[in-house]
Amino acid sequence: MTWLRAGFGALAMAIALGTASAASDALSGTPIWLDRLLPALLCTAIAVLLIRPWRRRRELGLVGGWRPFARGVAVTGGSATVLLGAGTAAGWIDWGPFDLGGVLLFILTNAVIAVLLEAFPEELTLRGHTYSALRDGHRPWISAVGTTFLFLLVPGAASVIQALLSGLIGVSAPSPGLAPPGEDPIGYLILLTFFSFTLVAARTSTGSLYASIATHLTFLTVNRLTLLGNDRDSGWSAELTAPDAILLIPGYLLLTAIIYRVTGSRRESRREAAPASSAA
Repeated sequence: MTWLRAGFGALAMAIALGTASAASDALSGTPIWLDRLLPALLCTAIAVLLIRPWRRRRELGLVGGWRPFARGVAVTGGSATVLLGAGTAAGWIDWGPFDLGGVLLFILTNAVIAVLLEAFPEELTLRGHTYSALRDGHRPWISAVGTTFLFLLVPGAASVIQALLSGLIGVSAPSPGLAPPGEDPIGYLILLTFFSFTLVAARTSTGSLYASIATHLTFLTVNRLTLLGNDRDSGWSAELTAPDAILLIPGYLLLTAIIYRVTGSRRESRREAAPASSAA
């Protein structure tokens, strides 16, 4: 039953994302803000309706408010700055012109869509419900591995749901696959693995899902603002000029996870020391 409950979180996210993607297909040709905002709202609404009735806020990790969120932004953004800065110093990255107005507009619009379509529903369903379900009966490392495995199944399952729904409403959709069109499936799944373990570390080290949401959002923002800047008209862009430069992405995720684990261990040590001090 534990794994069935955990699997429901992944299924809920696949349904939410697949339905949102089919809605985006149906809205193709409408104003760009409409075909992005409405599917994102739909994705969050479906995820909440499928998960929230079965879990209390504390079980999902929806505690702590802005403090763990701010910590998630600082840890992830700081790690990205260190690694991308090192890559720049090594001559691995060339940066394009910086347009402050374009960057600020992109950060604002991307944040709204990314939170509604990806960061909040994915964290609610997977690092919220799925991880909590597995922790009810398993050790933390098994729960982290299980959550990551189920997370890797979501893109493929969502693409199947998208194809089925798009076919029912008579609109075209990409063929189902393990990765988005144009992505190398192996590289994509490896990156998702690093990403998932980092997100689990964010939740477990802070005790709050808001840290995971912030980490998720910051990761998407950094990559879309810089490495995918030309494709997304973000006001800034970066070009990787060395083959090894692509390793900077999992590299800063790894650094983020390490920081979370180290600070989380210190947090637990202080908690254990506090009762001992009181008893003395």
